[in-house]
Amino acid sequence: MDEDTEIMRARDFWGALVLMGLSLFFLWRTMDIPLWGGNRAGVSSAAWYNSAAIVPLGIFLALLALSITLLVISIRAGGAQRALTAVGIGWNTAEAVRFSAIGVILFFFIVGLVPRVDFVLSSGLLITALTFGFHQGLRHRMGLAAGAVAFCGSYALVMHLPQSEWAAHDDDWVTLIVWVALTVVMLRRAGGDRVLKAVPYIAVIAPLVLVSAMAFGFRQNVPNRGGLLFKQIEYHYYVTIRPIWRS
Repeated sequence: MDEDTEIMRARDFWGALVLMGLSLFFLWRTMDIPLWGGNRAGVSSAAWYNSAAIVPLGIFLALLALSITLLVISIRAGGAQRALTAVGIGWNTAEAVRFSAIGVILFFFIVGLVPRVDFVLSSGLLITALTFGFHQGLRHRMGLAAGAVAFCGSYALVMHLPQSEWAAHDDDWVTLIVWVALTVVMLRRAGGDRVLKAVPYIAVIAPLVLVSAMAFGFRQNVPNRGGLLFKQIEYHYYVTIRPIWRS
């Protein structure tokens, strides 16, 4: 194994530990939401499949699994030994930018967008930003992706911090506009990259399938049910589609 690979595996070791710590912290905070019934922090749940904890539990358990996988790979490749025996492995600007951009995106998505912005829009923006920003490892793309999510998340936080204002739609529109703009930029720079060309389809279909399965299949609480798009999806499901099925 060459020197650069050993250093990369050592950084993966530290990165996995950071991601593991973050996922465990947010899993701990998610426990404030009742899963098996009861009322906690003003949120009640009669059955586990209706609990608002299901979605964040799934997200942070997946993040924990990814961090454990990365940690195991790093240890098997000797990254842990290199990291622990040579803590001062040097500053790498590219690695710092990558981890900082990921941290910014996850922070503003979880704290700013998920509670306040339509779930389909915020998830579509997240998928587009992560794929466009990190698919080829280009620093300027990482900055653009992180800036797009940070702008939308900051707007939602500043304009609608109190829970009583989470049903407003102006932050939904801002997120939609930024998402479309980022998608246009991505497609213009995609060239012959099939992955980037497939992102717009994935970013639309995946959140729609997920939110529909959560809301109408598993009967779960969906973040911001009054969001710009989900409100229309829910209306047409109960008013248009469900009566047809029953008839």
